[in-house]
Order: sequence, then structure tokens, then C-alpha cells
Amino acid sequence: MSTHYHELEQRFRRMANLGGAAAVLQWDWAAVMPTGGAAARSAQLTELDLIQHECMADPKMADLFDTAEATRDDLEPWQNANLSEMRLRWRHANALPADLVEAFSKAASACEMVWREARPSSDFNAFCQAFAPLLVLIREKAEAKSAALGLAPYDALIDGYDPGFRTAEIDGIFADLGTFLPEFLAQVLEKQAREPAPLRPTGPFPVAHQRALSKTLMGHIGFDFDHGRLDESHHPFCGGVPEDVRITTRYDESDFASSVMAVLHETGHALYERGLPEDWRGQPVGEARSMSLHESQSLLMEMQACRSGEFFKFAAPLMQDAFDSLDSAAAAAAFAPENLHRMAVHVAPGFIRVDADEVTYPAHIMLRYRLEKAMISGDLQAQDLPDAWQQGMQEFLGLTPKNHAEGCLQDIHWAGGDIGYFPSYTLGALIAAQLFASASREIDGLPAALAEGAFAPLLAWLGKAVHSQASRYSSHELIERATGSPLSADAFKAHLKMRYLG
Repeated sequence: MSTHYHELEQRFRRMANLGGAAAVLQWDWAAVMPTGGAAARSAQLTELDLIQHECMADPKMADLFDTAEATRDDLEPWQNANLSEMRLRWRHANALPADLVEAFSKAASACEMVWREARPSSDFNAFCQAFAPLLVLIREKAEAKSAALGLAPYDALIDGYDPGFRTAEIDGIFADLGTFLPEFLAQVLEKQAREPAPLRPTGPFPVAHQRALSKTLMGHIGFDFDHGRLDESHHPFCGGVPEDVRITTRYDESDFASSVMAVLHETGHALYERGLPEDWRGQPVGEARSMSLHESQSLLMEMQACRSGEFFKFAAPLMQDAFDSLDSAAAAAAFAPENLHRMAVHVAPGFIRVDADEVTYPAHIMLRYRLEKAMISGDLQAQDLPDAWQQGMQEFLGLTPKNHAEGCLQDIHWAGGDIGYFPSYTLGALIAAQLFASASREIDGLPAALAEGAFAPLLAWLGKAVHSQASRYSSHELIERATGSPLSADAFKAHLKMRYLG
């Protein structure tokens, strides 16, 4: 093995450990840290960001890459893939000067803390005071990466989350969905109107009972509590490291389904992290391929598997048992598998992305995608975001938010500086549908297994096709290897037609 390649491995392993420490600190910030710790935590995370950037900016790195590249013929396939991933990350990191890294980290931490207070009170003015300077820094990042990578500024940001995806491809996919979904949504709503509405279980649903139910379902799906935990935060997420995966959700005592579905979604993320190859932990090639692949794993678990009629045959008794105080004929009818399934796939345009059904969800993403492109190009300023949001919601979903909390303040992403991430959600939905269709063809009796709560066959298939492959292949290549076809919206549209129109 090339000694220069080996030294690169050692350096990236050190940076992975620093990144893992930051990930756990970020989880702690979101889940348990008292508000008074914000300034100290911001300083800690900024310091870790700077140390990682200093590692990347070491002048010796360029020579190490040049020499290692010259010995590619001596490397194994995984090592070659790792070298390519190392170089891509190095190019992204070296595009940014240290002072910009520091300024961005501080501004993002500050803006996220403001958002936590501004969202519940719908205080856009307070948020904007923190977001406007952060947006300036995000644009600087985009321009710097654009120059270094030879990409358009917004493409350069997307590449940090989804290497290889470009707006030209995403525009085409979203145009396809934009043509298909409005008429399809109208057909679904017309069909629903002819049918009895699903019965909604009535609470209260104590948080402790919701938490216990979620943990039971997580265990059945395959979550390993020796290597992870479930907590509460303002916004559901999955963080930590593969050996220590942290899931969070939020609870509403009048609606247990929202927290349970969020947990099932995040469990899909966690299983991907746990399934990454142990031999390549600490190396770029051993990490999740991209955020769209990550979102595909969460959406496959939540939308494809756990909103199926088969899943509710297994889960409905567990759900009713979790709230044993609801012992009545009405509760029994509401918790019937068929009724819970109808409730889980009920379609209704709404304001909140994380609560959206899978038919209207892409509209939420297409709106954010449009606004992100405008913000990065300079066509949309921070203070004009509410008006642009209102106009977009009317255009895409025919709705007008009553306040900013159910409008442009609902998501944490922009407050944390994560512009370029949102397309991953709908790309992930398309990938999830394509993967699940392939798994259904290749796994004998998959529906029957889900009806018994047996997720092992599905998890084994995903482990072989996706999880164990980590970042050995590009996203596009991995999808085609796993499904036999390039990425398209075809499987997603076929799934929607089958589920909602029969």
C-alpha cells in the first residue's frame, strides 16, 4: 500500500473522530443542553470546525494526494474509492478560507438559537436579524466553492450534500413531478371525498406511553439500543455516529401518530448508519453515500414499509395496547388496522412539511428549492422571505399560512446554514420507491413478513444493496446497481397510483 495513501487514511480518521465528537455535541445541544450553555457550545463547535479545517488546509495534503494518485494501480477498489472521496472533501474544504469557516460556524450557531425562540412565537423579525448576516456568509461559501469546483454557486452547495447531483437534473425531475402531481392530487381528493373519513383516535396520549410505543416499534424494526437512544427535541433528527446513533422526536399528547411516524422515519436513518461497513469506519468511503440516499432509507422505512396496510396488521394491536386506558368500542374501531392504515395514507394539503402526506410533500420541497435558488442568486433577500413563501404556498398547495411558525420559520435547516439540503428529501422519496419496488420483487413474501413485524428480510436486502456499499459508488451508480435502472420518478409515480387510486 502507498505510504502516502496510508497517511491520508490516518489524517481522515482523525478528522472523522473530531466530526463524531461534534455530532454528539450537536445532539446534546438539541436534546438536553440548557439554554445557558449556548455560548460555550457554539465556541466548542466552532473550535472543532476550525481544527478540522486546519487539518484539511495543511499544505502537505496536496503533495500527499498527488503522490497517492500516482499509485492508484497499487490500491484495492475500496481504497481507490476512498481516495476519490478524500479528494472531493479536501476540495470542498480548501475552497473556504479559515476566517469564513469560523464566521459561518458562529453565525449558524447563533441563528439556530434565535430560531428556537422565534419559531414558537412566530417572530420573523427576530429570526431575520440573525439570518440575514448568515445568508451573506452562505452566499460567500457558495461563491468560493463555485470557483474551486467549477460549479454554479447553488450546485456547489448541493454537491456538499449530494455529490454528483446538479440543478439541471433536479429541475427536470421536479418539472416531471410538477406536471404529474396537481391532477393526481385532484383525483385522490375526489376519491377520498366519496369514502368515509378515517376515525381519529382521541387522546390524551401521554408522552411516556408514546415513547414506550416508539421504542417497541424501533426494536421490532431492528434498532439496537446498545448502540443508540431515543430523545426529545424541537425538530426530529438522527445524529451521533454509527456506533452511537441518537434519534430525537417531538410529542403531541393529542396526536400520537405524528411522533411515532417521525420515529420510524429517523429509525430508517439510524439503520443506515448502523449498517455501514465496520472495516471502513472513520474513512470517507465508509460513510453514507449522500443525503438523498440517507433520506431514501428513512422514507423507505416510514412511507413504503410502515404506512402499508400490512404494517398496520402488526402494529395496530401494539398501538392500542400502548394506550390501554382507551378501552371502548370507539377506541377499538379507531385502532382497527384498516382504519389506522387509512389514517396514515390520508391526503390533505397542509402547511407543515414534516406532517405532509407523500402526495403533497414534493410541493413543500419544490417551494423550498425555488426559494433557495433565489436566495443564493441574490434575487431573494432575507427580509422578503415571508412574502415569497406566502406566494409559493398559494401556487403549489393553494394555502396561505396564518403565521410564520407554519410558514418560513417551520424548518431548522436555514437557521443552521443548511441551504442546498432540501432537494435531498424528494430525491430520497424517488430513490426509496425505486429501491422498495426492487426489494418487493426480490424478497419472497415481503408483505407477509411486514404483517408479522418481521423486518429482517427487508433490512438484509437493504444492507446488501445500500448500507454495506457506503460511498464506494456514486449515488447514481449505486441506485442503478441496486435496482437495475437509473434514477427516475417512474417508480414513485407507480407507487402513488397503486396506493391512492388502486
